[in-house]
Amino acid sequence: MKMMTLTTLTLALALAACGSNPSSGTDNGSATPTETATATASAATAQTAQTDTPSPKHKNGITAKNAGDATGKITLNGTIPNTNAGTVILYVMEGRNKSELARTALEGGAFEFKRLEISRGVYTIALNDDKNATEILLNPDESDVTLEFKTNRLSAAKTSPNSPENTGYWAYQTAETQNRNAIRGLRKSLADAGAFRARVEQQIADKELELVKKQHELIGQYPDTYLAKLLTWKNPMYPENQSRFFEDMDPLDNSAMRSMAISDRIQQFMITYSKGTDSGFLACIDIVKAHFEPNPVTLESALYSMLEGFYNTGKETICQYILDNYIFDEDCGADLSDAIRIRAQGIINLQVGNTPPNFAIATPQGNVIDLMQTCSQNEYTLVMFWASWCHKCEQEMPYVGPMYAKYNYKGLEVIGVSLDQTQKAWTAAIEEKGMTWPQVSQLQAWNSPVVEAYKVTATPTYFLLDKEGKIVLKPERAFEVDNFLKGKL
Repeated sequence: MKMMTLTTLTLALALAACGSNPSSGTDNGSATPTETATATASAATAQTAQTDTPSPKHKNGITAKNAGDATGKITLNGTIPNTNAGTVILYVMEGRNKSELARTALEGGAFEFKRLEISRGVYTIALNDDKNATEILLNPDESDVTLEFKTNRLSAAKTSPNSPENTGYWAYQTAETQNRNAIRGLRKSLADAGAFRARVEQQIADKELELVKKQHELIGQYPDTYLAKLLTWKNPMYPENQSRFFEDMDPLDNSAMRSMAISDRIQQFMITYSKGTDSGFLACIDIVKAHFEPNPVTLESALYSMLEGFYNTGKETICQYILDNYIFDEDCGADLSDAIRIRAQGIINLQVGNTPPNFAIATPQGNVIDLMQTCSQNEYTLVMFWASWCHKCEQEMPYVGPMYAKYNYKGLEVIGVSLDQTQKAWTAAIEEKGMTWPQVSQLQAWNSPVVEAYKVTATPTYFLLDKEGKIVLKPERAFEVDNFLKGKL
């Protein structure tokens, strides 16, 4: 990595191009919500020298046959045992987000999507709702795809006799899951490794190389496929050169956005080159934007990936930089569609001073609580996202309970929004923890619409709203709410 003088110069040049001059915030945090501890540790050991030597971890599986995007008609059919009727739903993925593409009936344990127009990418197929789902690859090069599920739990064992794409993809998913679980276990043991720390670190490095070897093996086993391209993107060709980090990703290839490829590569880039500082993040953002700028489609995907990642890790000043300079700026955001501005508005609405989405959700007794109506009837309303299985939530109850008793009659209301899936676990936890304030839940865990609307990625998560329904505080702990209310109620 080049010295900070070059990073500052890169940032200054990029800012001058768009006529902005953001102020730097605090120098901590990480770029994405995924494996924050690992990212922080990696950032601390970021590379200090640039090199144009290709990485041995990179294997090029991109050929004339699978380069770029492609769109065409396919037939997708399959069988799901032990379920005679239902609805099969197909979603197209973009990073961690998905949108419904089509649905068809499951009859006699079989389903079929006829003449379905798709583009290369990762898709999710679900039975009845997205809680029972699994990822698949679709590519117009495979015009007829059959999926054979072994049970009615779609994430369990399955085969695709006429789809090398999915046969290889599922094999990789299994290997990746096993590898990551092993590495996660080794990382947990590092704290107690003592004199054996170096040995454990070597075991982690060896495990990482095992997964790379599997990627290379599958690239060779399934040539010319979207899978081969997807695995190619796992490892940058020039990871030790900041200016060439994205060189092997064609910004004109729209198929990259129908996967985690762009999001994952950005995360790698932030970990390697940001140093965990706001100025480092800003410099990295500008480089990412410059790479994908030739194509508004992939640029939007990259910008939203960064926007969502920084928001989910509490880096709202960084979010504001992206919003001001690249999404809502009249010059830099001129080629972007209204769609990303609508999506970005969802994040803006969750910032302090703005009004979050309203919700009307039922209590265990069947009564419906309307958030904005509740706000209008109280001086302050605390929305608390929690779950019966959340130990941190349990640790917060000794603060929330007394605070509610102290301030409720003065104008504070608390609404607990549970991420539980079963009514029994939810109501048992309410009684066990002595939660006397109103409770609601959509009983869909992380897939609950309200959880997605509020972009909740951890529990507990708090939003304190005033009488007008505007966010006045986004605390990490309940005692911060108590401190805020002193002298106000």
